[in-house]
Amino acid sequence: MANETEFERDADGRYTLDALLAIMRRLRDPETGCPWDAKQDFSSIAPYTIEEAYEVADAIARDDCAGLKDELGDLLFQVVYHAQMADEEDAFGFGDVVDAIAAKMVRRHPHVFEDPALRDSFLGSGRWDEIKAQEKEEEKRANGEQGAPSSLLDDVPLPLPALIRAVKLQKRAAKVGFDWPDMAPVFDKAEEEFGELKEAIQSGDQAHVEEEFGDLLFVMANLSRHLKIDPEAALRGANEKFRRRFQAIEQALKDDAKPIADATLEEMDALWDAAKEQEKAGG
Repeated sequence: MANETEFERDADGRYTLDALLAIMRRLRDPETGCPWDAKQDFSSIAPYTIEEAYEVADAIARDDCAGLKDELGDLLFQVVYHAQMADEEDAFGFGDVVDAIAAKMVRRHPHVFEDPALRDSFLGSGRWDEIKAQEKEEEKRANGEQGAPSSLLDDVPLPLPALIRAVKLQKRAAKVGFDWPDMAPVFDKAEEEFGELKEAIQSGDQAHVEEEFGDLLFVMANLSRHLKIDPEAALRGANEKFRRRFQAIEQALKDDAKPIADATLEEMDALWDAAKEQEKAGG
């Protein structure tokens, strides 16, 4: 029967990366491992991988260093999990993952690892994009896809949060000049899309409403890019502000011994405004 003494520790008594890999192999053992872990596959684990990445970002946003350590561990475990499943299929192993990312970083940073004289000029030279384009072509050749049409937008991942993906798509297009020169036409476009959304709502066509709403969000993502604002971070901030102010409403009603279900919209609006003013006053 396995126990924690079976897994490697360093001189300070901490588990090593080799221990983590061994723990993962044990969890995945179809006979002696965890039944839940053993039956998972790439698709079933992928949502957890995304969730852990967001929890890392959340710990950073909360300036929670201890939490960040734990969340980074959870994210590393996801990498180990996927690598173990791939190893079981004889596709690749954890060592191959490490080798691939190390080689990529060395390849994409010639100004650090090859010629330090390039360091000051590298960022504005377009060399990074050239290297990535070359990698893409080499990958196509390796997969027998020579001559296949390619697009600047091909490698913008579909599963990204929609706002992030919108900005990435727009940035790619902007690299070849497909972009507004300043914010004025972006505001004009936003007003145009807002008008089209109103028309769609009046038409009663729900599919058309959804389409126009999406167009408006896409323009707002474009505006965030011109403003040099991360739209996801901005929305997270708005979400947090809503949470604070709504909880202030709840607390104020609780202090008055009044159930929130009995409060009118006007009362809650007044409490919202009071919470807003208190925030502005720094209280």
